[in-house]
Amino acid sequence: MFHKEGYKIIVITMLLSAIVLLTTEYFVGRNWLFYVVTAIVIFFLVMVLQFFRNPERKAHNDINVLTSPVDGKVVVIEEVYEAEYFKDKRLQVSIFMSPINVHVTRYPGAGKIAFSKYHPGKYLVAWHPKSSTENERTTVVVTTEKFGDILYRQIAGALAKRIINYAEKGAVISQGDDSGFIRFGSRVDLYLPLGTKLNVKLEDKVKGAESIIASL
Repeated sequence: MFHKEGYKIIVITMLLSAIVLLTTEYFVGRNWLFYVVTAIVIFFLVMVLQFFRNPERKAHNDINVLTSPVDGKVVVIEEVYEAEYFKDKRLQVSIFMSPINVHVTRYPGAGKIAFSKYHPGKYLVAWHPKSSTENERTTVVVTTEKFGDILYRQIAGALAKRIINYAEKGAVISQGDDSGFIRFGSRVDLYLPLGTKLNVKLEDKVKGAESIIASL
């Protein structure tokens, strides 16, 4: 299964691949050069297909836990001042996604969208300390029953050139539902209330909708 945000790119990539192979065969025939080009084309096609994959995930549907919004590796756990929405200190958990990770963003908890905003910006590498505040990003706040307001921020990386965010203020959403997509390397930051019990540590690998980030 592939994410809908990738349909157009997949079709274009397949058409271009066919054109390159047919053109190469026409001009050079089926010699060693043709097979080298074929291998390169197949490699890039496979990379595009794996990037836009959208595997089914079984959501916990548990109001007592918050699940990972994305696939990736936990790279930051620290108390920080969140200046955009809360304007106070929060517990930040950041998850870095490499180009080979699934890039679907999913709601970490069920509730109601209290805030959703897009910010244009730079394309610093996703692990840069200033990427959270200077890169292209979207900020979404979900009001949950047990954890209160939680904020997650999609952040574009050096390769990511488009962030897709489906969250609309006032919408009622379920845990694990598709909330957007980030093309190519990027990261997502979670901002939780201080004192939240975490179920992850630095360098842990997590899966969107399945890995539990925090619990009561």
